[in-house]
Amino acid sequence: MNIIVLFGPPGSGKGTQAKILSEKFHLEHISTGDLFRYNIKNNTKLGQEAQSYINKGNLVPDELTTEMLIDELRRNSSQKGFILDGYPRTKSQAETLDKLLNTIFRTQVDVTLALYVKDEILVKRILKRSEASERLDDADESIIRNRINEYYEKTAVVSNYYKQQHKLVELDGEGNIEEITAALSKEIEKFI
Repeated sequence: MNIIVLFGPPGSGKGTQAKILSEKFHLEHISTGDLFRYNIKNNTKLGQEAQSYINKGNLVPDELTTEMLIDELRRNSSQKGFILDGYPRTKSQAETLDKLLNTIFRTQVDVTLALYVKDEILVKRILKRSEASERLDDADESIIRNRINEYYEKTAVVSNYYKQQHKLVELDGEGNIEEITAALSKEIEKFI
């Protein structure tokens, strides 16, 4: 089973690329946002637990997020592999993911593909995305900039974690969709 982590700030294109690459390489695309929505909508035990934190205005703990991910991996363990989009978001999640992948599936993260994009381009992309979506947080530039800053402060440390393991590949995320797909595909082909 192959595990590919797609990494980057909001607006870097990781969601778009994850969808394209999952189809191209026959890998299951797992988005943590989708996992939360699925578990909450279907009123699963994990969803109820997550909703209790959300209702109080708290972040869902790393352990619960990881448990949802592992549950999804178990449901689809016959798959060729997975592209993780939006996970791990913290060093703690990355460490827990490594332990659980090794213990439960006897596998590990193959590579983390990190898309880098200048902040101004990220803001423009997200504002443009807001025209096609109903996400209010995509239409407010101050919220967008705050999300980007949160990424740098809290999530970017995950790249160092994978860099120390020689599992980080940094890629320019500023080209057009096809160019970025080609660059990502070249890296994924080394592991599949």
